[in-house]
Amino acid sequence: MQLTGKQKRFLRSKAHHLNPIFQVGKDGVNDNMIKQVAEALERRELIKVSILQNCLEEKDEVAEELSEGTGATVVQIIGNTIVLYKESEEHKEIKLP
Repeated sequence: MQLTGKQKRFLRSKAHHLNPIFQVGKDGVNDNMIKQVAEALERRELIKVSILQNCLEEKDEVAEELSEGTGATVVQIIGNTIVLYKESEEHKEIKLP
């Protein structure tokens, strides 16, 4: 799913007050983490993932792995935090402009 600039700005403003609910450490991204992130995206639609300093992978690689594994869109990578969005099938709350 491709987002327009306006939609990304909207989602960034929504994500501003959120706290990261997942952390990627030295083990990087694994299948279990992808499964849990996908479930959280289905419930919340918009989440933050924090990358710890001991993570051996680059943040761009982590973002790509998570987005490919879950089918989500990377809204933003700021510092060591990734913002992911995926439209929910059952719990749709966010209406994109």
